[in-house]
Amino acid sequence: MSFRATVESMSKIMDDMGITELNLERQFLFGLYRKHIHLSKQKAVAVASTATAEVKATPGEAPAKAVNSNALKSPMVGVVYLAPEPGADAFVSVGKSVKVGDTVALVEAMKTFNPIKSDKDGVVKEILVTDGAAVEFDQPLIVIE
Repeated sequence: MSFRATVESMSKIMDDMGITELNLERQFLFGLYRKHIHLSKQKAVAVASTATAEVKATPGEAPAKAVNSNALKSPMVGVVYLAPEPGADAFVSVGKSVKVGDTVALVEAMKTFNPIKSDKDGVVKEILVTDGAAVEFDQPLIVIE
């Protein structure tokens, strides 16, 4: 199991047990690794955006797409991941059905992986970001209709 998968697994166990802090210590050949982990009780936020008008492009550029009102937005600035770990299958793909509460992406902020969960049942119509891309607060990520 990768270190990332271990931390995510531990995070889920901590959440299930109501534990909010953990001191992690691991011995390596070159020294001791210590880490204090504090889980905050943040809700995974899935916010629908409001529709915006299509923006006209300058000559030589493609017009920017209108933001769909069914797009899940990033609740924070960070890095978006579309799979639980490198090399793993993506959480969702275009055409896949999702239910309320299904994890569709992760946003890493300050070395904490925050799940982005679907706020409704539906089908993934479009994925607006690439895996490993930096995202801004309120940036549309995935369209579910």
